[in-house]
Amino acid sequence: MRKKHNPTKSTRRSVEDMSACGIPQGDIARVLGIDPKTLRLHYRDELDNAATKANAAVAGSLYRRAISDDANPSAAIFWLKTRAQWRETPTQLDHTSSDGSMASQSPVTFNLSALSDEELDALERLTDKATASEGEG
Repeated sequence: MRKKHNPTKSTRRSVEDMSACGIPQGDIARVLGIDPKTLRLHYRDELDNAATKANAAVAGSLYRRAISDDANPSAAIFWLKTRAQWRETPTQLDHTSSDGSMASQSPVTFNLSALSDEELDALERLTDKATASEGEG
């Protein structure tokens, strides 16, 4: 004959904590050394309410971090996305020209007359390097 199980304040707290963390009832019962049916019989409220209490505690903590004087931007953004239905709208970039092609409409020209010989040499080295690396990608 099995010994009768008598819940204590400590075991109720343990059951609530484990259930809040998502521990399966069979595992909780095994930790307490009782049958899962006994667990459900004596700890129904803890099992039914633990997840809601845990979610409320986490949400409260997140909310306080989002609105504090040294607010956490990640917490504020997460709150707004999940609770205020904020969404990030992607920016649509249009790379086509006015005629619908990807080609540039007019060539770009630069006035290099104001550059010194040293600056022109440096520019030439840069353009040579850029031109040489075009075929590598």
